[in-house]
Amino acid sequence: MLKYVLPHERANLSVVKAALLLTAAALAVSIASDAAAKPQVKKQDDAASAMASPIALPPRGNGPVRFFTINQVLAKRDGRQAGDDSVRVAAVDPKDTATDAPNAARPKGAIGGAIGPEPFGLYTFRAPEGLLWVKWRGVEAEMDAEAKLIAACREAPDDCKSPAATRFLAIVAEAKAQTGQARIGTVNRAINGAIRYVSDMAQHGVADKWTAPLATLGSGQGDCEDYAIAKYAALRELGIATDDLRLVLVRDRAAGQDHAVLAVRQGGRWIVLDNRNLAMAESADLSHFTPLFAIDHQGVKLFAAPYAQRPTHESEAEPATAAPGAALGVPNLI
Repeated sequence: MLKYVLPHERANLSVVKAALLLTAAALAVSIASDAAAKPQVKKQDDAASAMASPIALPPRGNGPVRFFTINQVLAKRDGRQAGDDSVRVAAVDPKDTATDAPNAARPKGAIGGAIGPEPFGLYTFRAPEGLLWVKWRGVEAEMDAEAKLIAACREAPDDCKSPAATRFLAIVAEAKAQTGQARIGTVNRAINGAIRYVSDMAQHGVADKWTAPLATLGSGQGDCEDYAIAKYAALRELGIATDDLRLVLVRDRAAGQDHAVLAVRQGGRWIVLDNRNLAMAESADLSHFTPLFAIDHQGVKLFAAPYAQRPTHESEAEPATAAPGAALGVPNLI
């Protein structure tokens, strides 16, 4: 009996081993098949995603990258040819200009392709209330008071008791003898010659003080704002419209300092009067100026230009006295 059982047990064990080996082999084949199928499924998924995506990805290659202007993209979308309705961004320095317009499409004489109606071919908007408004309103009030004295001296010059008013009227009379742009040049040269440049700190003991014309001519001293204000008043006396006059605060990048000039519109062009030059220049030719503020009878305005961070003009800063701690009585509202 034992002889019969043992062979059969061995046979059964062999069958079990064979079954286990077959099962292991089947599992190995299944795993290998799954591994081989996975990349193919991913490719199919990627292809399906690309079919469903509204944006077709460009084929990979080593060709050069092409750039298109916004007008070309819009024209392509609308099925038309790109015209000359180019988007221009105003700037002062041509190298800082951001524009898709060809050079031939830019107006001649406009800095960086800018075409605004204000000096430097830019636009302006009303500046927030601040220290510049306080200074300008103060000077305007002083000029209104001086205008009464100037009118009295004009009517009765022999009775005029103000040497400054007499000097002012003499400058205006000299300019009236000229015509056109020569009148403006006469005022520029006469005011430049009547005032000696002195800093506000040296003259008034503060960092920045704006003075009315007769006060400046009376002392014979002043800084760049005082020159510009005196020229502003003289040209108004000559009959030039206030809409054509701008006191312009700029950053002179060539000199590395803040500056003030007077801009006068003559024949559709803005002429700049500078206390540092007897010759006048068009604003379009002064690319080293970064215009910050335009001031006129309507008040203080900011130039609209794409400066990443607009420089602060020294006239915006809170005044400092020669003696630290002295009260000035003018709040810094910026």
